[in-house]
Amino acid sequence: MKGSSTDPDLLKSVAFVQEKVIWITQRSGKIIREKSKIMTSIYLVRHGQTAWNKEEIFRGRTDVPLDETGLRQAESAGEYFKGVEIHGIYSSPLSRAWETAQRIAQFHNLEVQPLPGIIDMSFGNWEGHAHQEIREIDGETYRQWVESPHLARLPGGESLDDVRARSMTALEELVRNHSGKALVLVSHRVICKVLICAILGLDNSHFWQITQDTTAINLIQYKNGKYILSLMNETCHLKALKERRLGVDF
Repeated sequence: MKGSSTDPDLLKSVAFVQEKVIWITQRSGKIIREKSKIMTSIYLVRHGQTAWNKEEIFRGRTDVPLDETGLRQAESAGEYFKGVEIHGIYSSPLSRAWETAQRIAQFHNLEVQPLPGIIDMSFGNWEGHAHQEIREIDGETYRQWVESPHLARLPGGESLDDVRARSMTALEELVRNHSGKALVLVSHRVICKVLICAILGLDNSHFWQITQDTTAINLIQYKNGKYILSLMNETCHLKALKERRLGVDF
């Protein structure tokens, strides 16, 4: 039996294929490593104080503007972000959030974009009424709201599950469309609480275990398919204000 010989052209073809495989493997590894480094940052900010915060009146979709203290808080929030690289600013359409967002945008040459998905929870028939008044006229629902908020559906309004569905949809769309960017979202107490529960994998029964002061700053980061809560209820920017800050989470 004669010794077999290998076709030189075949050897070249095999070598070429091997080189391609190595290059593709290396390239794929590089792409995976680069993707693993991509971090999207969402600064979730609650709006400044309104007169109805102070008086503990349910606001919801009622368009209550910032009061004087709220405007100063919003200015301080703007100063907080002065040295932070921001690529986009989104806000609830309601004026108390919009005014807060504008105070942040003024330092970044950015226009505030409306984001209806993060508008405040609809409190329905409760809007415009104080806590004590609702406790007296709708005691059963009020008790459920305080003790089991995840089960409460407010008369003429939303449930926390409704809020969670629409606000998470808005958040996920922004993360998808702004990969690797830093965005500011200015919203409301209920929205902030529900989103924090959602990204941490907690159900809405934990709603009252999260505090959100006026102009509280939260940082949600997205990396490798997971959300990370890096900062919550940051209010260091309010220390310079002389007014006593609102102490009630309302």
